[in-house]
Amino acid sequence: MKHLTTLALIAGLCTVVGLFLSSGLDDVWTAVLSAGWGALAVIVARFAAVAWAGLGWFVVFPSRERPSLSNCVTLRFVREGINTLLPVAQVGGDFVGARLLAKRGVSGSLAGASMFVDLMTQALTQLLFTIAGLAILVWLAGDGPVVRTVAGGLVVAVPALGAFYLIQRRSGHRLIQAALTRFASGREWRALGAVDVLYANLKRLYGNGARFGNAVFVHQIGWVIGTFEVYVCLHFMGFPVSFLEALVIESLAQAVRGAAFAVPGALGAQEGGLIALCAIFNIPAEVALALSLVKRAADLTIGLPSLFLWHRLEGRVQKDAEREAEDGFDGIRERIVGRGFEPAPAAYGYAANGLGPSRPVDIERGEFKKCA
Repeated sequence: MKHLTTLALIAGLCTVVGLFLSSGLDDVWTAVLSAGWGALAVIVARFAAVAWAGLGWFVVFPSRERPSLSNCVTLRFVREGINTLLPVAQVGGDFVGARLLAKRGVSGSLAGASMFVDLMTQALTQLLFTIAGLAILVWLAGDGPVVRTVAGGLVVAVPALGAFYLIQRRSGHRLIQAALTRFASGREWRALGAVDVLYANLKRLYGNGARFGNAVFVHQIGWVIGTFEVYVCLHFMGFPVSFLEALVIESLAQAVRGAAFAVPGALGAQEGGLIALCAIFNIPAEVALALSLVKRAADLTIGLPSLFLWHRLEGRVQKDAEREAEDGFDGIRERIVGRGFEPAPAAYGYAANGLGPSRPVDIERGEFKKCA
């Protein structure tokens, strides 16, 4: 797997270099500079979209077991930084976020289940966002190669999303239990109990239609917020587009990025996708590449502080674990030896006949009563 990731990274870098050279480095850089304050607006829109996604995670939880909104938003930034900047197939950060949430008072099984439900709502809303963008594209520009390519991708994406949902339901529960039992070689494996609790929480979270519906609504708004990145940036670069045109570019570009999950950072895929989509609205390739660079600048601006935050949170978790271990050791020592040692009684010598104690020995004065 590591070798495949490396090969995908090399292929993506080669694609990016080829696209930039063919479009002209000077022209691309000029387009980037023309963005001006629009680049800052893209960063602000990205910050708002990630924070809003944290709200989407927050509403999944039952009210009595719900973590604070600040925890969900903070860990959502951690998830975003890891998924965007590290070679983890765009999902590794979600598992890190669930683990860190479990260190903040949420049960591990509920944190894990909430992460799966949150991923499901994001995937579902992205699918709906892509379908909306495709429908608008057909309405604005009619049929074409891009429409057919995206439609072919949807044919694959819909069954894959259905399979992801089914694996979280009863059929998936039985499948995972059967696999664990087979590989446990007939032994009682504690993981079976953990799987049972995880699926019980999944059933509970999916069983509340209102909460799941609220999460879908929040995430759908989040995808629309991301549209402002394209809308504002292109306006500042001198290529104003309507909001619907920006929605087409953003929705289908995100679909391309999601399809290229195996390529770290979707290198090459994002650039090529934006060139093809912007060309539909007569936006030149150098401007599309400049838009991609501004988006990647937002990735770094949001992602690097998020990785630093992750490092701090992991350090805090480790310190808390060391403190708990030390407190546990102190408690054990307390139970074994008490609060302290009592002062030793005065030493006694023994009479020559060995039948009784003699007077106390004054150690400081060097008096020792010898035994006969």
